[in-house]
Amino acid sequence: MKLRIKGNSIRIRLTKTEVNTIATTGYLEEETCFGINRFVYALQRIDEGSTLSAVLEENKITMLVPSAFTKDWPVNDIISFEANIPVEDNKTLYLLLEKDFVCLDHTNEDQSDNYENPNKAC
Repeated sequence: MKLRIKGNSIRIRLTKTEVNTIATTGYLEEETCFGINRFVYALQRIDEGSTLSAVLEENKITMLVPSAFTKDWPVNDIISFEANIPVEDNKTLYLLLEKDFVCLDHTNEDQSDNYENPNKAC
């Protein structure tokens, strides 16, 4: 699970295994340790709702994903889900949850569990 935060946007990318995990178990979590402190980010499936949402509690960001989104996600062609959540002072928090594709440029990271990139050259 990859997390990208920029300003008021949170983007999470998932491998094939991670998409299957959120669809079957309903929960996925990663952590980054800073000495004795840790930063946690998680996905949690919820039964109610029709849009992504998120909560921040202590050192943990949890993106809440409606079960209707995850039900057939491992086998369908839907790439991503997004939402703009109103926050204070007329601002919004942009949320994006998406399948992770194999990069088209050269990278040293293991991409064996990523989805095939639809923009690859034939």
